[in-house]
Amino acid sequence: MDIIISNSTGKPIYEQIVSQVKEMIMSGTLKAGDALPSMRNLAQQLRISIITTKRAYEELEREGFIESFTGKGSFVCAQNKELMREEGLRQIERCLSEAAAKGKQYAVGLDEMKDLLTMLYKGELS
Repeated sequence: MDIIISNSTGKPIYEQIVSQVKEMIMSGTLKAGDALPSMRNLAQQLRISIITTKRAYEELEREGFIESFTGKGSFVCAQNKELMREEGLRQIERCLSEAAAKGKQYAVGLDEMKDLLTMLYKGELS
């Protein structure tokens, strides 16, 4: 499992782990039933505290992406399609929020933003 930690993002390490594992699950890189590295092994691989990996795994479990079993490890849950859709919508909302802020910053009107999104969605712009 390839997780890349950046100290320059300002985002806490556990959040970086959570978002990257979620992305791997949503993209199908990690499938239902796949085992995740133990918290200790992941901490060693990333050269971070085991407390940080524990916090990330707890967050993933709380959100329904993984399940953990004492003595066995942590595994990717069978994904509820509605949960996956909601997570996808949250990610899209974040991206569109950033785009809206940039549009306002550069005085791009709402109609022009809609046109740009339409063209991007249809693949007319790359």
